[in-house]
Amino acid sequence: MSNSIKTISPVDGSVYVERELASNSSIQNTVNQAVDSQKLWRSTLIRERAAVCKKAVAAFVAKKDDIARELCWQMGRPICYAAGEVSGFEERACAMISMAEEALAPVQTPDKPGFQRWIKRVPLGTVFVVAPWNYPFLTAINAIMPAIMAGNTVILKHSAQTPLCAERIAEAFNKAGLPKGVFQYLHLSHQSTEELMQNDSIDYVAFTGSVAGGEMVEKAIAGRFIGAGLELGGKDPAYIRADADIDQAVEVTMDGAFFNSGQSCCGIERIYVHKDVYDRFVDKAVTLVKQYKLGRSDDPETTLGPVVRATAAEFIRNQVSEAIAQGATAHIDANDFPLDSPGTPYLAPQVLTNVDHSMRVMTEETFGPVVGIQKVLSDQEAIELMNDSEFGLTASVFTRDTDVGVAIGEELETGTFFINRCDYLDPALAWTGVKNSGRGCTLSRLGYESLTRPKSFHIKAT
Repeated sequence: MSNSIKTISPVDGSVYVERELASNSSIQNTVNQAVDSQKLWRSTLIRERAAVCKKAVAAFVAKKDDIARELCWQMGRPICYAAGEVSGFEERACAMISMAEEALAPVQTPDKPGFQRWIKRVPLGTVFVVAPWNYPFLTAINAIMPAIMAGNTVILKHSAQTPLCAERIAEAFNKAGLPKGVFQYLHLSHQSTEELMQNDSIDYVAFTGSVAGGEMVEKAIAGRFIGAGLELGGKDPAYIRADADIDQAVEVTMDGAFFNSGQSCCGIERIYVHKDVYDRFVDKAVTLVKQYKLGRSDDPETTLGPVVRATAAEFIRNQVSEAIAQGATAHIDANDFPLDSPGTPYLAPQVLTNVDHSMRVMTEETFGPVVGIQKVLSDQEAIELMNDSEFGLTASVFTRDTDVGVAIGEELETGTFFINRCDYLDPALAWTGVKNSGRGCTLSRLGYESLTRPKSFHIKAT
């Protein structure tokens, strides 16, 4: 077994990063340091934590250009978009810092003569964060910042595809003067990752990844009686009502489907369009998608980069080919995107019609630059199809009638419901999913609840 990880860049297939895997002794030393540091960190005032964390965010943002370039090469995000993740990191981190004082405030109870009573929110201890490659900074900071602000220590294990992301976050915290051991990272094998979850000193696991990965987490911590936040897969739908602004709906849903080459757990993967506007929507969507430029991620003119690896592209091609064999219509000619080539991670975008739920492309997570568009006859048919999924992360409705849109949203099985937008995380709102999209919550004030435990104080006057 290799004792190192190699990051193969999807840009050109070169080895971009190589790092040694942590040894058993270094893993245990990291855990011991986290436990020791937490005893002091939990006693600091929230405003003191906030001051250090704000400095860390500023130090991170100051490296924006370097981080964008590394992100481009590690996972293939076009360089014209890569710096946007730094801005998103700043927005989410600062939002969680600003709401910490209120979110962590003791819960006061009604007056009761002769007694003082309150509920304090206390940190859990050490939080183990396992982050993915597709939005490597955004997914990580969702858990890291509130965990640290709540008085926990954090150990981060990042994807082998994006190891520099862990190092950049550590660099920012170190520059800000965060006490040693409060934030640490480890480059780990899958086996070591599971073993660390089973370590008695790990008090919570925050995992973002596949459904299979979520199952692994649950098995690893079984019997330990600790919590886990699981943000897993998605097959997120959008519904275009007959009264929608079609130009706006096309622009937003196509961006939601193809940004980051479709590699987003909350990206739009299936669209249902009312029959009255179906042809118009499809025509405009196809016209827009044909304007994408598939190219190397380091080319400033590229708007659609490669997917993360050749095997992922092959999975997507097979899903599309199978749908076409079942009767789906492909609207994009791969020959119009010269870099598209079997055996490479470069993959032309695809818009499919004449699709239905007998096809994997409408039910199984694609995680690539493909979207299926299905005609529906009514709101009720759209609701039934949107709910016909093992996933439930986000769902979107495009309509000019907000009241009707909200009524539809009430019937949808989803963690986040949008009207006239999609594929966005507002840090003031809880980020959560239902069904196989996972469990738990990050962001918003509610995101602090899973990273603390209630401790009740009941004092009788003497």
